[in-house]
Amino acid sequence: MFKGSIVALVTPMTDEGQVDYESLAQLVAFHLAQGSAGLVIMGTTAEAATLTMAEQHAVMAKVCEQVAGKIPVIAGNGAMSTSETIAKTQFFADLPIDGYLTVTPFYNKPMQKGMLAHFTSVAAATDKPIILYNVPGRTGVDLLPETVAALAKVNNIVGIKEATGSLARLAELKALCPADFLLLSGDDASFAQFMLAGGHGVISVSANVVPAAMSQVCQAAFAGQNAAALAMDAKLQALHQDLFIESNPIPTKWALKRMGLIKSDFLRLPLTQLEPIHEKRIEQALQKAGILEQE
Repeated sequence: MFKGSIVALVTPMTDEGQVDYESLAQLVAFHLAQGSAGLVIMGTTAEAATLTMAEQHAVMAKVCEQVAGKIPVIAGNGAMSTSETIAKTQFFADLPIDGYLTVTPFYNKPMQKGMLAHFTSVAAATDKPIILYNVPGRTGVDLLPETVAALAKVNNIVGIKEATGSLARLAELKALCPADFLLLSGDDASFAQFMLAGGHGVISVSANVVPAAMSQVCQAAFAGQNAAALAMDAKLQALHQDLFIESNPIPTKWALKRMGLIKSDFLRLPLTQLEPIHEKRIEQALQKAGILEQE
């Protein structure tokens, strides 16, 4: 179910900082038309940390209604504590989502034993599939392959979004986890190599901007067309890098506004809008990716 190019969707906002549901609908329609294999709602890229629970629920409800089962909708339910993560999981339980993306508890830096207990407890609170999310650069803690292998034995823990960007880590996970355990890249810059080395897909920031191209790389990788996959990905490398020139999703929102897909690139504090000095660089990356015409 959760394979191919899955987009970590932004949350469009008005210049006054309210959720822009009109732009949200436009984004969802864009991804349905462009071949995205799924949507992650309320992940890091969605600025979930700055949205109220009511806002998060409302955004998910709108997306689920529009998608209507055409592609999977995955809800981000991560939090610093196990109790809060379980509460979020249950708060979203009335929605027709297809699963959860559960990040490692951030800031408090639990040990492996604590993360094993955390994810096991969260999984017991739902009958929906859970994808683990390991992103040490954001959370300050690394979910190690041995712990992932232990969690893979839990019936509804079905995969991991691995954002270290390490192909050696992928090899360890493949060696330790069951063959049907989903291995999804969380690092756009290395995702093509990740897939060619046996990964099943990507949960992507770049896919906000280039969903069709990301999907095509995935399809080429699935077909064993290694040279084609790498050639297509090469055109996206500048974008993969430059969408992180400032904290995600600052550059992505600017790019989406530049493309006319959202009306405002507003972000809630403490995130701020893209520095003007970086605008030309993002434009050039969009041009290299074939999104904007060369000037």
